[in-house]
Amino acid sequence: MSFALISPIEPREGGYRVAEVAAQSFEVAPPFFWVECPDYVVADEYWYNPENGEFVPVPVPEPIVTNGQQPITTGTQTL
Repeated sequence: MSFALISPIEPREGGYRVAEVAAQSFEVAPPFFWVECPDYVVADEYWYNPENGEFVPVPVPEPIVTNGQQPITTGTQTL
């Protein structure tokens, strides 16, 4: 088992952000807290549901496609 550091000040999908995953817990400042989690949980890829103690994957948005071929990109530069 691993430990997930939960950030209750960063709501996600009806729960809270998993800020870090570690093999051992250590002291953290409130309001952060540790929860035991399965080994497959990855920080920022899962969120914690405090109502049932479940770890749920963050949904991955579908890429936006134009003209049926290439995805739209932002922040790219052509030299």
